[in-house]
Amino acid sequence: MTRQDQVCPRMLNYRPPRIAMSLLLAASVFELALPVLSSPLPATPLGGGLLALLGFSLMLRAWWLFRTRETAICPTATTTMLITDDVYRLTRNPMYLGIVLILLGPAVAVGGVAYYVAALAFWLIIDFAFCPFEEAKLERDFPVAFERYRSRVRRWL
Repeated sequence: MTRQDQVCPRMLNYRPPRIAMSLLLAASVFELALPVLSSPLPATPLGGGLLALLGFSLMLRAWWLFRTRETAICPTATTTMLITDDVYRLTRNPMYLGIVLILLGPAVAVGGVAYYVAALAFWLIIDFAFCPFEEAKLERDFPVAFERYRSRVRRWL
């Protein structure tokens, strides 16, 4: 059994945007149903909106690079190209980082703890299930190029 087979294989059946939407929905239900237990933190609506917009822009730019270079966006699909320029110079996972920032947007905007928990949960799922799987795949498919890239660019920031 390879390392990528050991890393939460069932989790890989779910798509990260759907995971994020599910966590956001759960946080919203929690915030609406139990507002007293949610222990709201200070809210900054403009800051939350800007953070979500930044995340969406980052995610969209990375998605556009995948589309224009005709490589698979789905984490479990075959990768045909290693993208290392543009937003991929800042982080090896700009799509995932964008989704984390999108999830942090409502947290900052309304100050709800459940939204912060949702963003943290998404980050943990991605960092411990998807990233190891994808990195093992890239190591296998682009051994020299990926090692050089990984030595230059951090997984997150």
